[in-house]
Amino acid sequence: MRTERRAWIRSARTGAVCLAVCALSLQLGGLSTAAPSSGSSGSSGSLGSSGSLGSVEGSVSSGSTIPGPLQEDPGPKPELRDDIVVPAIVGEKVTAPQAVRLTVASPALRREVGVEILLPADNSVPRPALYMLEGVDAGEKSSGWMTIGGAPAFFADKNVNVVMLNGGIASLYSDWENPDPRLGLHKWETFITEELPPLIDARLKTNGINAIAGNSMGAMGAMMLAQRFPDMYRGVAVFSGCYSTMDPLGRTAVQATISSRSGDPANIWGVPGGPEWEAHDSLINAEKLRGKEIYVSTANGRPGSDETLQTPELLERLVIGGGIEVAAHACTKMFDARLQELKIPAQVDYEPNGTHAWAYWRERLPKAWPTLSRALGV
Repeated sequence: MRTERRAWIRSARTGAVCLAVCALSLQLGGLSTAAPSSGSSGSSGSLGSSGSLGSVEGSVSSGSTIPGPLQEDPGPKPELRDDIVVPAIVGEKVTAPQAVRLTVASPALRREVGVEILLPADNSVPRPALYMLEGVDAGEKSSGWMTIGGAPAFFADKNVNVVMLNGGIASLYSDWENPDPRLGLHKWETFITEELPPLIDARLKTNGINAIAGNSMGAMGAMMLAQRFPDMYRGVAVFSGCYSTMDPLGRTAVQATISSRSGDPANIWGVPGGPEWEAHDSLINAEKLRGKEIYVSTANGRPGSDETLQTPELLERLVIGGGIEVAAHACTKMFDARLQELKIPAQVDYEPNGTHAWAYWRERLPKAWPTLSRALGV
């Protein structure tokens, strides 16, 4: 409970500002829930770092969307090394009867990364792998899915290898154009798609079938990776995320995520509205998701079953967590409309009530499992 409470307090500080800029973006940008056409340049304007509307290309000057006094200290940057030349598993520790934590040396990230794995209930034959990403505070010591997301209990009887990364704070699990002075070196896309899978497949003797899932920032990252590497993942499940980068709401989500932890959005994909921003927009590139098993869910931000008089920081939970989920709901509607426009099948769940909180993602994980199990063939 204390761990979840601390996680909520951290997300609440970010959410207060994120909600404000997202709401302002919706108002000033004239954003509708209509899906963009393929190749759209997202020319409805954006919020600059000063809070004013940018150019039609969505350009934003360097610096942060969220004001400095409201940003959180991301902590010390991981120390980089120059002696890592090939990806390798350099450490392994059994953490539970059905769990192991690997230490992986990454040339792309120039450091060692922790990777937590839940093993299949029956490991007598090769099994598939499900990669799971998490939100903005992705910690170096453990994944939120392991500590408060309910993954160990849920997957205990499932025949799948569950792979959870440690680290990637405010990274969107992407390859950044430049190292960030506060957040450091982010080359997570290369690590997740090139370096890690061969090591996982060899160590766990998988059957080569993969799917990916994520919540909040991890939802955006998971959908990006699914459309950018369509041959790698047979399915994707996402909870409470935003899936565009070119429209005002999507750009604001990216900028707020990065700047909430004192990072500079100018370092991620070059000039906002440019080719790399478009390449990471999962609405514009939704055609690449055709043929995959897709699960998307969001609540509406109204109080749900987990908001009671006994809920810690109830007012913040209702106002801030509710507001973030309202933005996620708008993002999901846009993505849903885009998939329907392209006639790409997907399971899209609009939960009747609930805020932006781990309690609801724990509840939705079983709802996503039928979609993921089809993708994984289990």
